[in-house]
Amino acid sequence: MINHGANLHELSKEYGFLKEEILDFSSNINPLGISKLAKEYLIENIDLVSIYPDPNYTKLKNSISNYCECESENIILGSGATELISSFIKTLNPKKSLILYPTYSEYENELNKIDCSINKLIAKKENEFKIDIDDLIKNIKENNYDLVIICNPNNPTGFVFDNIQIEKILKNTNSFVMIDETYIEFTDTKTFSSTNLVDKYDKLFVIRGTSKFFSTPGIRLGYGLLSNECIKEKINLKTDLWNINIFASIMGEVMFNDFNYINKVFEFIKKERNYLINNLFTINDLKVYNSNGNFILCEIKSKKITANILREKLIKEKIIIRDCSSFYALDEFFFRVCISNEYNNRLLIKNLTCIFNSI
Repeated sequence: MINHGANLHELSKEYGFLKEEILDFSSNINPLGISKLAKEYLIENIDLVSIYPDPNYTKLKNSISNYCECESENIILGSGATELISSFIKTLNPKKSLILYPTYSEYENELNKIDCSINKLIAKKENEFKIDIDDLIKNIKENNYDLVIICNPNNPTGFVFDNIQIEKILKNTNSFVMIDETYIEFTDTKTFSSTNLVDKYDKLFVIRGTSKFFSTPGIRLGYGLLSNECIKEKINLKTDLWNINIFASIMGEVMFNDFNYINKVFEFIKKERNYLINNLFTINDLKVYNSNGNFILCEIKSKKITANILREKLIKEKIIIRDCSSFYALDEFFFRVCISNEYNNRLLIKNLTCIFNSI
C-alpha cells in the first residue's frame, strides 16, 4: 500500500517520540487550524447531534454555491474528495483516459478498478514540470479520450493551469474533464479555479475537499461540482441518505463564508511559501521547483544522498518530509516539503542546511 503521508502513530512508536513532538512536513494541511467562527458555531449547536441532518443539505449547499460561484443544484456532497473521485469514475465508466503525471496515485488506482486504458502524459523536469496547453489539447483531440484527469494545482509539482486554459480545453475537445482542486485555495482562485465554468460546460467535473485548506480532515467533507444532469443523477442515486454527518454540515455552513479566515490563510501560506522557496534555493545541492500549492517539490541535484536517506536523517531531528520516489516518473532524489508555521519552517531550513553542509 502507498502511504500518502507520514503515519505519526507508527513513527512515534518506532522512534520513541511523542506525536506532538514530530514536525510533519509531509502532510499538506493548513497549519493555522480551523475557522474560529465555524468552531464556535459548532459548539453552540452541539445539541444538533441528536437530530438527523437536513437530507437536502440546503444551507451547506448554499454556502458552497456562494463560495464557488456555481448553482447549488450542481453540487454533489461526499465524504472527502477521494470518495467523489471514486464515485465519479465508476459512474462515468471511461474506457480510455489520460492522466497528467507525476500526480496523485488514486486517479490511476480508481481507473484500474474498472479496467480503463490509461495514457500517461508526463511533465518533464527539464520544463519545470510545466505542460503546454496546446500540446495537451492536440493530444486529447488525437486520442479522443473518454476522460482527462487534471490535478490543479498538481501534487507534487505545484504546476497549475489558469481557468482560461481550462476553458480552452473544454471548448476545443469532446472529452470529459475532471479537475481536482484540492489545493486551489492556496493560490489565486479568481485566476486559477474552474468552479465558475461548471454551470456553462456539462463535460466538466470539479472536485474539492476541506481537509487541506480548511484544516478539517476529521469531518470528511468533500464536494463535487457538475452540471451534467445524466451523470449527476446517477451519482446521486448511489449516494446514501444523510451521507454527510451533522458536524461537517454545521461547520461547512459557516467556514465557506468566513472570508477573514480564508484571506488570512491564503496570505500566510503565500508568505511562508515564498520564505521556504527562497531559502531552499540557497542550498546548492537542491533544485527547487516553483509551486502554487502549499507544498514544494525539491530535487537533490548533487545526488550526494537520496531522498530516503535525507528523510531518515531528518526523522532523528523529529522532522518528517515526503520521499517522492513513490510518485510515477519521479526518482529517488525527489522530496516534497509542505508549509508549516513560521517557527517550524525556519527549523526545517536550518536542519536541511546543516545536513547538506556536512555531506
